Amino acid sequence: MKLKALFVGLFLCAVSVFADPVDGKWSGSVSTPGGDFPVAFTFKADGAMLTGAMAGMDGMDIKIADGKVDGANISFSVTLDFGGMPFKLDYKGVVSEGQIKLSADAGGMPIEFVVKKAQ
Repeated sequence: MKLKALFVGLFLCAVSVFADPVDGKWSGSVSTPGGDFPVAFTFKADGAMLTGAMAGMDGMDIKIADGKVDGANISFSVTLDFGGMPFKLDYKGVVSEGQIKLSADAGGMPIEFVVKKAQ
């Protein structure tokens, strides 16, 4: 029984060692002229492919599209729905220890912010 527990413990450690640094939940805020508003993402890397979602303002998840991982660099897009009018945001980010520096273009206005890994 102790040997089985040891193997399970080693397996769990190995899984966490091999998990991609971008995997998990991330949150932060974006500063705008109208004030700061919260942002949150969930990411999962599978090789060079990135999947996940962004938390919408209504609390519903918005799936990311065209997600890519290239070393520490990530890119993806989300399409927001404003009363039947789609609005696409393209994001680029750099993953480092415990944070991702993200940038996006919102109708010609650049947005930059940092999200931190949720504990």
